[in-house]
Amino acid sequence: MTMEAGLNAMTNPSVGEVLAAIGPRLRRLRKQRQLSLETVADAAGLTVSTLSRLESGKRRPTLDLLIPLARVHRVSLDQLIAPPATGDPRVHLKPYHHDKGSIVIPLTGYPGRIQVFKQVLSPRTPNLVTHQGYEWLYVLAGSLRVIVGKHDKTLRTGEVAEFDTTEPHWFGPADDRPVEILHLFGPRGDQPTTGRRVRRSRSERNHP
Repeated sequence: MTMEAGLNAMTNPSVGEVLAAIGPRLRRLRKQRQLSLETVADAAGLTVSTLSRLESGKRRPTLDLLIPLARVHRVSLDQLIAPPATGDPRVHLKPYHHDKGSIVIPLTGYPGRIQVFKQVLSPRTPNLVTHQGYEWLYVLAGSLRVIVGKHDKTLRTGEVAEFDTTEPHWFGPADDRPVEILHLFGPRGDQPTTGRRVRRSRSERNHP
């Protein structure tokens, strides 16, 4: 094999090589976020057996399997299918438009322990959710309403909230105007810290 042919093989992997790399990439991503097979499978609407076979390469990855997994891991589909380009330290930002008018811009080029997003959130009706992890929100512009458990707070530009996402929570514009935020998400044991948190007081914890 010539050097040119070797370089082409390295930069243009076959379909089989691309598919074979997806399973280990899914497993590595799940391990980085310290999530169990059961947690990810349940969130993606898959069986544990299906996810296990997919990660081990015993099941061929298809779009109907990868799309829900990409949503659960909060990554784009192309990040699951192909590794990021190396050698260029710049992050190539790609905004994602949600059907409710919001915009999400991933600021980290590849999923790691903490994922960073810039978001422009449009007005919406509160809908509390729970999931594993920890979130940190910084208001860049506008007013942000944050609901965590029984707490309902309004944050202004420059203010921060952080909370455990196993508590029922929701955040969005505090009024009829969009709000722009910096959003960090990571595993429970790996989070930024600030002097201000949205959390229950000691008296509230002692008297549920």
